[in-house]
Amino acid sequence: MITTTSGTVEGKTITQYHGIVGGEAVMGANFIRDFFARIRDVVGGRSGSYQKVLKAARADALEDLIEEAADLGANAVIGVSLDTEVMGDSMLMVVATGTAVTID
Repeated sequence: MITTTSGTVEGKTITQYHGIVGGEAVMGANFIRDFFARIRDVVGGRSGSYQKVLKAARADALEDLIEEAADLGANAVIGVSLDTEVMGDSMLMVVATGTAVTID
């Protein structure tokens, strides 16, 4: 399935719109990861453990988005948008939305 942030797929014609689709992923962080991330904040650098959680959440949200689009009979999702939100002290949410379409 083609997924794109643009409103069209170059060289393809949209033949049917199926509607807005979405996928969500909520991931929890654990105490040990939080502890080491705080140390990283103090000494500088990137928190690899949090980056892994964020990448996994993004992949899960996109997988749900594609699944929902396929259930509607679409073969592409255009206008894909990803949003992240921190919930409380230890939860991360990623939301993916887009428009499910059929292209030729």
